[in-house]
Amino acid sequence: MRRRTKNRTGLKRIADIPLHHAFVGYRCLKCSHLNNEDIGLKLLDPESAFETAEWTCSECGYAHKRYADLPFQNWPASFRKGTSIRADRFWQGFFRISTEYPDSYWKQCNACGRILPFAAFSKHSGWGPLERQLECRSCKGAINAVLNPKRTKQQLHESSSRRRTGDMLMRGENKRIDTDELFARFNGRCFRTGKILDKTKGGTWAIDHILPSRYLYPLTMENAALLSKEANASKSDRWPSQFYTNTELIRLAEITGADLPLLSSKEPVLNTNIDVDACVSRCLNVREKSDLNKRIKGLKALLKEHGLTGRLSAKNKKILGF
Repeated sequence: MRRRTKNRTGLKRIADIPLHHAFVGYRCLKCSHLNNEDIGLKLLDPESAFETAEWTCSECGYAHKRYADLPFQNWPASFRKGTSIRADRFWQGFFRISTEYPDSYWKQCNACGRILPFAAFSKHSGWGPLERQLECRSCKGAINAVLNPKRTKQQLHESSSRRRTGDMLMRGENKRIDTDELFARFNGRCFRTGKILDKTKGGTWAIDHILPSRYLYPLTMENAALLSKEANASKSDRWPSQFYTNTELIRLAEITGADLPLLSSKEPVLNTNIDVDACVSRCLNVREKSDLNKRIKGLKALLKEHGLTGRLSAKNKKILGF
């Protein structure tokens, strides 16, 4: 059973906002007003929505439903007639666009009250039909500005140890990234935001490990995306499908040649095509003044989490205490 959640954000939740409801967002065909329909805790089936839905614009009252006449005055009358085959196909597409995938939907932020697109919320497994957090990413930024400084050193260490251990394991497998080629591939822009980046200002851009080192993927040209510093911080060590949209994943595969089914996997996939013993040797190559005990604990935790202990040599098992 999932533990009962506690609100430690410092912001009171807005009363009467449904915590996990999904919304359909659409522009009125007649007046272009942005509407949001609360559909509750179950996502719609596109075919059912086409057959039964009736979404009425809150601004002009136009009803969006099958068999409704289309309001496009530049179309021939025979096209606009709700009973025509052309209108029928239009309405099928209209409802499919708004309901086909989870990222087609919208959600209401628990902190600021805005109804925003799916991508405005970070992932939280098991939370409602969209599996998104209660607060939008803007509000989360404001909340974390206060919460992060309150975290203990131990909490901060635990939250990043897996990523850092993965980095160390993969260090010898990483390839040199040609930044000129990287900037050319992405037209000198942040892949996520489209922001123009200056190659000479290294503190403003970063190379995204598309498939994270946490899951034992080395950095190569095939596994590298150009991001602004801010976008890269937001991505962190998240699996690509948990950060990028479907359209962005397809573009990434086209640009880099990466494996699209792997990028689009809903859950992280561990890279098993590695020499575990070689990775362990690299990870244990430490500076004299570094905390060796912490590194060993992080390494053992990662090997256990991913079921890699069985691939260790007898010598490394003994050294690590397995």
